[in-house]
Amino acid sequence: MASEKCFANGSSAPGPVPKGHIRLYSMRFCPFAQRTRLVLQAKGIKHETININLKDKPDWYFEKNPLGLVPTLETASGQVIYESPITCDYLDDVYAEKKLLPADPFEKAQQKMMLENFSKITPYFYKIPMGRTKGEDVSTLVKELKEKFNQLNDTLGKQKFYGGNSITMIDYMMWPWFERLEMFELKQCLDGTPELKKWTERMMEDPTVKAASYSPDIYKAFYKTYIDGQPNYDYGL
Repeated sequence: MASEKCFANGSSAPGPVPKGHIRLYSMRFCPFAQRTRLVLQAKGIKHETININLKDKPDWYFEKNPLGLVPTLETASGQVIYESPITCDYLDDVYAEKKLLPADPFEKAQQKMMLENFSKITPYFYKIPMGRTKGEDVSTLVKELKEKFNQLNDTLGKQKFYGGNSITMIDYMMWPWFERLEMFELKQCLDGTPELKKWTERMMEDPTVKAASYSPDIYKAFYKTYIDGQPNYDYGL
């Protein structure tokens, strides 16, 4: 069983997770959940997806995740794991084929530090568009985001990806927000960051990214419903 349409309050809880699979509780347009979807796709893990209406959550979902957030993983034995970096690390540990995190402890620590730094950047993706919607002056926030992008550009240097010449976990952890730059009307913030811009172009060519993405038009249409206060989580279905 897998749902494209989301489960809302009043819906029946799904049955047990099928043997040999893992279940992802998600929302189609959530960047945090997309991290987990990217890892599942990249590693070829057999899974099913249950989408959750985040504005009108089913009561039973809080029994899975008391925070009521996505992503959440559930195993066939009933184990539950949530928070996006934790779910992704779990998948990389349990499904050891095609490791996405480096084996070297220092390199792994570097990726964790980079992720921690990136977590300070993601609020800009929300503050700037919301500020514009309210008619606020967001020029200082835009300037700060450009500075953050410049730092990411310098960190990347001449490498193809943030872990070297191939995509690793940190690339997938950062990608969902860059995929939404056009939706947030922040694409111009990449000006003056040639290496970062090349990275986004390489990422868009990745088969895993292609399989777990939506077009800018679909993102924009969903985002309009979100801004209007009536998010249509089933948009396009």
